[in-house]
Amino acid sequence: MPVADPAHPAPAVALDGTEGWSAAPAAALVVDRSGTIRALNDAARLLFPAAGPGRPAAGAVADWLVAAHEGGVGDVVHGEVGELAFAAHPVPHGEAVTWWLLDETEARSAREALAREQERTAFLSDASAALLGSLNLDRCMEVAARLAAQHLADAALVLAPAAGGPFPAVSCVRGGEPVRARLAVDPDELPGLGEALQGFPPVPSRWLDPDAAPRWVLPPGFGTVGSIVVTPLPGHGVPAGALVLLRRGDRASFTASEELFARLFAARAGAAMSAARVFALQASITDTLMRELLPPTLEQLGGVEFAGRYRPARDGERIGGDFYDVHSAVTAEGEESLAVLGDVCGKGLDAAVLTGKIRTTLRALLPMAGDHHRLLDLLNRTLGDNADARYVTLVLASARREGADVRLRVTCAGHPPPLVVRADGRVEEAETRGSLIGVLPEIESVGAELTLHPGETCLLYTDGIVEAKGGPLGDAMFGEERLKQALAECANMPADAVVERVQMLASQWIGRGTHDDMAVLAITAPRGQHLAAVGGHGRGRYTA
Repeated sequence: MPVADPAHPAPAVALDGTEGWSAAPAAALVVDRSGTIRALNDAARLLFPAAGPGRPAAGAVADWLVAAHEGGVGDVVHGEVGELAFAAHPVPHGEAVTWWLLDETEARSAREALAREQERTAFLSDASAALLGSLNLDRCMEVAARLAAQHLADAALVLAPAAGGPFPAVSCVRGGEPVRARLAVDPDELPGLGEALQGFPPVPSRWLDPDAAPRWVLPPGFGTVGSIVVTPLPGHGVPAGALVLLRRGDRASFTASEELFARLFAARAGAAMSAARVFALQASITDTLMRELLPPTLEQLGGVEFAGRYRPARDGERIGGDFYDVHSAVTAEGEESLAVLGDVCGKGLDAAVLTGKIRTTLRALLPMAGDHHRLLDLLNRTLGDNADARYVTLVLASARREGADVRLRVTCAGHPPPLVVRADGRVEEAETRGSLIGVLPEIESVGAELTLHPGETCLLYTDGIVEAKGGPLGDAMFGEERLKQALAECANMPADAVVERVQMLASQWIGRGTHDDMAVLAITAPRGQHLAAVGGHGRGRYTA
């Protein structure tokens, strides 16, 4: 196909319409300096019916071409004639210029389509980042509704599935803020919505009657609906919800391309909402399990003060292998409180799981609390069947209030013996010992009986305290002597203050160094009379 090459000007014979140029498929017209058309070919006559030789170009051809000619011959100019787009190439020769108009409608459409796809791809990328920026389901729904209203429609409604209750929903109008609600509605009132919430393919918008849209779908003051798109939000194996797009009546209906793009966006929004829902479910399960694994809050039980502190080996974690508990128990001696402090082999979640099993087992063995050796023996048999071959060290302390004093029975099983700080500051070590739990078929244990006078404390602790390394050079252990010196300064202090002091000094000794799990539990005979607690429970207040 012969096309004019701007680099090779047309010959002057083209001015009189000879040499066959009039049959060229590209429109061409010759305009002199005065703006008069000197000649034009057949394609140009079809393009500009009012144009002809001897007529002014102004009013006969496109204004943009006239302006380009009057402005002086320069670079290629672009413009439209009707629905077609052209690139006009000037070829000057003598007193005139031949303008060759090359049709670039398809090329421009392709460029516009490419730019549109690039813009959509960029939007989907940004939308994915925004949607995945939060693992909160409500926040994720708000982001989805805002993005959909801003880029896909005039308004958007995002619904999440509901199990027999109102549907969590977020609506947003373009330029506005998302509005959260819970809709007690029948989704089947909007054709296709009930199916979308179940994950079925979307219904084409041309099948939906905008006039049939229920009022609860429309934002307040939205006006007349011109077109509706309903598409599912696919999740990870289960539907994440549905997206409803609304376009006002004064705008064109959704095209097939726009509906496809809406489904691409919905896939990303659904994946983000599904991830947020899974995270929320896992967080709920984790919190439930964590409450069972975390050490309890200790106060007063049976007229005896109890306090505990726990610090896991890894500061970013909340649980580990050390644990403590205090239970009420009925024995042959009467009602007692059984305090338990233990150290499971290992760290982190694996140790915490075994800790949970041991605490549950000990709770079941409370009827045996009057006989420490029997209780430890039964626990040892239970752990002997444990497949992971972990062991645990324990110390048991049964406490009973007798007048102003507290009577204690303590028994160790492979654990450091408790320390007792007397009212005058003396620190004594309880004479109890025993073998590890979960290692040998039979265990040995020797218990001890103690009496705590008002203001005196018995401290149970794990080896993470005394083996904590730190100090000036960072490699010295905290040790039993430093622990005893710290306890000597805690005479006549309440239980909570004792454990706080010990834990603080050990943490200061460690600094930023690594350490094992650390747990301490203090049992204190209160000073003075109990005033505020009812039934022997609660923190209470005491007179000096």
